[in-house]
Amino acid sequence: MAVTTNSTFVFPRLYHFPAFFTPQPTLATRDAQLRGWSSLILSYCRHHHLWRLSVVDAINTPLFHNAILKKRLALVDAREVLDWMTRKEGGERAEWVGRDGEKAVCWIYWKRPEEWAGVLSDWAEGAGQKNMVLTLYELVEGETTMSQDFHGMDQEMLQKSLHILVKRGKAQVFGSEDQQGVKFF
Repeated sequence: MAVTTNSTFVFPRLYHFPAFFTPQPTLATRDAQLRGWSSLILSYCRHHHLWRLSVVDAINTPLFHNAILKKRLALVDAREVLDWMTRKEGGERAEWVGRDGEKAVCWIYWKRPEEWAGVLSDWAEGAGQKNMVLTLYELVEGETTMSQDFHGMDQEMLQKSLHILVKRGKAQVFGSEDQQGVKFF
């Protein structure tokens, strides 16, 4: 689920440079370009509260298409950037969803599941929600979390993050798939 914001996303200066949209042949320049794209994708997804990115759908959005310059990142190059983001040198800030080799949709970790686990645990502590039962819907769609970064969080991302807390003994998830709840410890 994407949450729309009232503010306009401000693209970095690099986005207005035509060569940014063309893979660079020099290794050092290419590395800087990949870092620039990664930073842009993370910022863009964070701003728009995007948890997953469909490459085919995103290729025609302002993220990969600068209409003023009439430049766009090619689909194969967008996949290469996202591939780089999945690797250690890319900070492991993305993960392909689905079958191996199918590179259509990926998670974008503007915060990794481990980081979200910490955010959720800190929120429960600060909001006085420890040892209280919350539905997962309440947690990510409720009025009490509207000001939180995790408001509107994708359910699978929420499950990944809660699973980390369960492993750490800081939460318990229970109930059936469509009516799950969580208790923070």
